[in-house]
Amino acid sequence: MALLDYFRSNKKNTAKLAKERLQIIVAHERSQLAGPDYLPQLKNDILEVIRKYVDISADKVSVQLDQKSDDLSVLELNVTLPDEKHN
Repeated sequence: MALLDYFRSNKKNTAKLAKERLQIIVAHERSQLAGPDYLPQLKNDILEVIRKYVDISADKVSVQLDQKSDDLSVLELNVTLPDEKHN
């Protein structure tokens, strides 16, 4: 009977581990979807404006919205500009 208990307890541990992993994945996905729908378009618009002046790739611009409270949101914009080479 101890042999059957070993397999049953292992199955419970495996199920518990799978549940914890799923919770981590769901939490990560929720954090990715937490921003408003307009953020990707806002990023593209900002990128287009910057490209009028500097040749820059899309991965050099990041836009993030942090909800601090019900009445306070912080929009963070990070742009990595290329180094200017002086002759």
